Amino acid sequence: QVQLVESGGGLVQAGGSLRLSCAASGRTVSSNAMGWFRQAPEKEREFVAAINGRGSTTYYGDSVKGRFSIFRDNAKNTVYLRMNSLKPEDTAVYYCAARGMLRASDRAHEYDYWGQGTQVTVSS
Repeated sequence: QVQLVESGGGLVQAGGSLRLSCAASGRTVSSNAMGWFRQAPEKEREFVAAINGRGSTTYYGDSVKGRFSIFRDNAKNTVYLRMNSLKPEDTAVYYCAARGMLRASDRAHEYDYWGQGTQVTVSS
C-alpha cells in the first residue's frame, strides 16, 4: 500500500510560481510512474503531468506545456511539480497519483493510489 501526501499549494498572483510536493510512504515508489492531475469546481479531473519510474520520460497536458515541470527524487520518495507563469485558470485542487508500473500515463483511471489533494488558487 502506498500513501501519498501533497503539499505546497496556496494562493499566488497570476504570473507567479509554486512548487508542489508529493511525498510517498508505505513503500518505495521508484518503480511507479507518478502523475499530477487537477480538478476545478464543476469540471472534470484533468491530466497535468506524469513521469515514469526512472524519471527519464515526462508528459504534460497541453494547457501546462512550457510552464510546468515534473521531476522526482527517488531517494526521497517524492515527486514535485514546478508551476511557473501561473494563470487564474490553473486554480484547482491538485492531486498526486501513483501507477502500479514504470510507464507513465495521462489517464486517471490507470493510477492506483491517490493523495488527498492540495488547493492552488491563482488570483488575477
